Amino acid sequence: MNIAIVCYPTFGGSGVLATELGKALAEEGHNIHFITYQQPVRLSGFHANIFYHEVRVPTYPLFDYPPYETALASAMVDVVNNHQVDLLHVHYAIPHASAAYLAKQILARQGKKIPVITTLHGTDITLVGRDKTFSPVVAFSIEASDAVTAVSENLKNETYKNFNTQKNIEVIYNFVDVERFHKKPVDAFKKLIAPNREKIIVHASNFRKVKRVEDVVKTFLSIQKTLPSKLLMLGDGPERPEIESMTRNCAYNAEIKFLGKQEQMEDILPIADLFLLTSEYESFGLSALEAMAAEVPVISTNAGGLPEIIKNGYCGYMSNIGDTEDMARNAIKILENEEVYSRFKQNALEQAKRFSIENIVPQYEALYKTLV
Repeated sequence: MNIAIVCYPTFGGSGVLATELGKALAEEGHNIHFITYQQPVRLSGFHANIFYHEVRVPTYPLFDYPPYETALASAMVDVVNNHQVDLLHVHYAIPHASAAYLAKQILARQGKKIPVITTLHGTDITLVGRDKTFSPVVAFSIEASDAVTAVSENLKNETYKNFNTQKNIEVIYNFVDVERFHKKPVDAFKKLIAPNREKIIVHASNFRKVKRVEDVVKTFLSIQKTLPSKLLMLGDGPERPEIESMTRNCAYNAEIKFLGKQEQMEDILPIADLFLLTSEYESFGLSALEAMAAEVPVISTNAGGLPEIIKNGYCGYMSNIGDTEDMARNAIKILENEEVYSRFKQNALEQAKRFSIENIVPQYEALYKTLV
């Protein structure tokens, strides 16, 4: 099949999932056309049957805000017409689903029928999508899609709760390439970070308010009182300057490192001893799944779809939102006993395998076949 994938090209979960899905489909022999405003961060190297189409938005003095949605719809029409595309798969409802609807109507006037699949990822439904500025368009776009998927049962239920829709929503979980992340840690790298065999704790996110990154720091400081540790903060976003300022005034400032955006997570996660995710809401928690694939136990909140991927007391622990003391106690419970830690590591890997790329990608392929 010739498949066009529309996504944000960023480090967020929707962009990562969309890119990894496209790469996996290309491995199966499909031709994949990415349509977005810059090359996706996970799309590196040459792939014979992967193509990238940049959405260009012309500047014009009349526009205070560049009309990206219109330019995106035009780009979809162009790619479909010139590359015999069989279907459009758009990730994150705003503005991709509405732009796809516009493209579909233009193509219909040209005598071409193109099915549109919309995959809901989280804040496009639970936060941004609920804003009255966008909610009527999001609701319409869901109804107008030929198929709709959500990355967790929780997100499916949130969609039905927040939008008056009767549309059937199929749950297809996010996935992970276990082989890619299950690597032996590089000892030299680990010793450079933790020369005295301190525990290495990792957090990765886009540093938005919903991630409650300040709780990561609070949890780490409580752990540090019992176990010498290092905290690696991966990613970037609006809350990072405030969090960095917060850490400068704490007692263990030297043990906290901000590493910024990292593309090769598979090289960093294997050196970690624990992964911290303190979000107020996660529709799924792809970063936690990638950590588990690297045999890293997870300490998280019990928010959103996280209980669907993390077995409490098996591959990690979940706590109530904001309960940093409980998160710290659970972290110490795992880290202070080598036998317990080894068991959690192995369990994390086994849990990640349930969401392996080999299990999930065929579900998308089966959905595509019902529409083409």
